[in-house]
Amino acid sequence: MAAILEVRQVSKRFGGLTAVNDVSFSVESGEILCVIGPNGAGKSTLFKLISSFLKTSSGEVVLEGRRINNLAPHVVARLGVVRTFQETTIFRSMTVRENIIVAHHLRSKASLLGFFLGSQQARADETTFGRSADGIVDFLGLQSIRDELASNLPQGHLRALGMAIGLATNPKVLLLDEPFAGMNHQETMRMVDLVRRLRDDRGLTVMLVEHDMPAVMKIADRIVVLNFGEKIAEGTPQEIQNNEKVIEAYLGSEDAAIGI
Repeated sequence: MAAILEVRQVSKRFGGLTAVNDVSFSVESGEILCVIGPNGAGKSTLFKLISSFLKTSSGEVVLEGRRINNLAPHVVARLGVVRTFQETTIFRSMTVRENIIVAHHLRSKASLLGFFLGSQQARADETTFGRSADGIVDFLGLQSIRDELASNLPQGHLRALGMAIGLATNPKVLLLDEPFAGMNHQETMRMVDLVRRLRDDRGLTVMLVEHDMPAVMKIADRIVVLNFGEKIAEGTPQEIQNNEKVIEAYLGSEDAAIGI
């Protein structure tokens, strides 16, 4: 398969601190790629650079042949690279369905003034967004909570709503930042299944930053490992499990945390 996203010698420096140092890898279309590493390895910073929430100090991020690093984040999202957050960013006073509809406005054809005045194009957009939101609710199995206020949702459903909000933007590459955080085993396995379905049924390319190593080993096609801001390994789950540099990075022993 051809690469849909390329990270080319990307670095990020904050004064004298180098958070990400000369990292390169590519992501194939339709792939699930996980980025792992110990705390402070630079994983979330890398995601912010890919989605342009932070500007790179050097290097390039390329989507389908077009350089996207250092563009405005909303421009990058419109081009197809959409990031979800560790802190689930939702409108807690809105229902699940209303949150998903709001997320569609990145795709609006009507202007802001048009929505304010209720123009014909704005009404058409709202109808389209409502139908799309219902489709996303059905796809993710959220029918039972579609009219529930987001403030009432447990952690697992909040994460699923965050994924639904990402889907509403019609992404090409979906960046999931710790999607399994705070979940019990049953919730994690359900989310693993949902991520797989995003790829298998919708053809999405998915990148994850995640600390839950059993889940990573279960879901990933390939894994990129960071340590102290540098890429120390890249490969299949089996190759990563047997990589001495990775074992050393995780406390220098054959650690159950990485599935060994």
